[in-house]
Amino acid sequence: MKIALAQLNYHIGNFEANREQIIQCIENSKVQGADLVVFSELAVCGYYPNDLLERREFIDRCTESVNRIAEHCLGIAALVGAPSINHSPNGKMLFNSAYFLKNGAIESIHSKTLLPTYDVFDEYRHFEPNRDFNLIELNGLKLAVTICEDLWYNQPVFSAFGRENLYSLCPVAEYCKQHPDLIINLSASPFSYNQAKLRKDILLDNAKKYSIPIIYVNQVGAQTELIFDGGSLFVDEKGKIVREMAYFSPDFTIIDTNQRGNKQIVQADTETVAKIYEALVLGIRDYFQKTGFKTATLGLSGGIDSAVTLALAEKALGAQNIHVLLMPSKFSSGHSIDDAVKLADNLGVKYDILKIHPIVDAFDQTLEPVFMDRANDLAEENIQARIRGTLLMGLSNKFGHILLNTSNKSESAVGYGTLYGDMNGGLSVLGDVYKSDVFELARYINRHKEVIPLNTILKPPSAELRPDQKDSDSLPDYAILDKILFDYIELAKSPAQIVAAGFDEAIVRKTILLVNRNEYKRFQTPPILRVSSKAFGFGRKMPLVAKYAL
Repeated sequence: MKIALAQLNYHIGNFEANREQIIQCIENSKVQGADLVVFSELAVCGYYPNDLLERREFIDRCTESVNRIAEHCLGIAALVGAPSINHSPNGKMLFNSAYFLKNGAIESIHSKTLLPTYDVFDEYRHFEPNRDFNLIELNGLKLAVTICEDLWYNQPVFSAFGRENLYSLCPVAEYCKQHPDLIINLSASPFSYNQAKLRKDILLDNAKKYSIPIIYVNQVGAQTELIFDGGSLFVDEKGKIVREMAYFSPDFTIIDTNQRGNKQIVQADTETVAKIYEALVLGIRDYFQKTGFKTATLGLSGGIDSAVTLALAEKALGAQNIHVLLMPSKFSSGHSIDDAVKLADNLGVKYDILKIHPIVDAFDQTLEPVFMDRANDLAEENIQARIRGTLLMGLSNKFGHILLNTSNKSESAVGYGTLYGDMNGGLSVLGDVYKSDVFELARYINRHKEVIPLNTILKPPSAELRPDQKDSDSLPDYAILDKILFDYIELAKSPAQIVAAGFDEAIVRKTILLVNRNEYKRFQTPPILRVSSKAFGFGRKMPLVAKYAL
């Protein structure tokens, strides 16, 4: 049997566009002689629609789209993801389902059993778990349909259950009691640079464990903070990859289940920094396209964070759609201004230089009766950042630009940022990228030629809000800080475990205290493009007033 794998980019709630590309893929698959075409999880409505699933008109439009897609399934069958209604008086109103479409109608519905409730996922809020394990029979083959659940690969789940126990929870085991010929998995599996290999390993392990081939169809594209990287697979019963589809772009392929004439196609492995780069470019591009915005702005300081953000934005949006501001103060070094101008020129991006020290002086004079004779401190530093933020938001409002936030994950973690200043923005590009990785991204961007001025990469990081200021004045070296943060945030290690790994206890406790104290700041940040297994935002919900034990 010939099966088409359709790896597409969906748009939440854009039923017309989603349906059009699904139907086009079905018709194309017919022409190429496919018997079945497989789409990804919740393809009809886009993943994840959150509380739109509580609106009846949204569900009605999902159902309408499925029926219209089914009309095109003549001479071909399809598996397409969409919510379905639970007609039982018990449980949630909906299932997360795969519709099997054949002969112009809905032949059967197969629903998701294990509903994720970790990190960014909260499916049990809306869906009832499946309890029926029925196979599909098509062209003499028995097919088991699963929905993402055999990809429970996140680290906390492994830590809690262990790999063998995890498999016992998986519906694949239940289906395999009926001896299917093939497992088909419809997935919406987001990118995570520190768990990408684990996701693939679980598919290969499942195929070997049950001696059964697996088709895995993931989606591609970004839905605000979630970035889907594609990489759909056909794995044989020995756990060998027969077909691996493109990453970070739509793709389409047809495989033959008898494996005769299947040419092995495996994507070349790329370094982690390249994957993060592709993910962030895709995240920016899709955020603008799917919100309807076309142009962006940001504050270009001559520092590494704004430089990398601008280079990513130029790749995603084009230089003609970006207008940046250089806003030097009396503390800004001459080389920072020169570096910023050189970068803007290298990329062909429009820029304006607005000197802020007259505005700073006006603020100081206005506040003098209130501040009296108190010495300058963090308050005056933050005023500079807020003036810059106000100017950028003024440009954003006047010309309809989205302001891109340039703060990195290291700074956000320890509160090294100013609310309503450099933390402004409509989208945080580097909010899930540690400072050490920002430098790696800069070097990657410069891999063919010098785009980001070398001085920007080599000079000590500084906010330039007071004379001779350096990040190292108040923060540990980033090489140390980022390892502590990764252990605490991504791996959920305790302070004692981190100290036991060889880190200085005083630095560990100070770092974690800063992380915990600054939750209120992160609560007010723009949406963050997620590239790790634990980004700030929806995936890490912490109370603002908790007392943490250290």
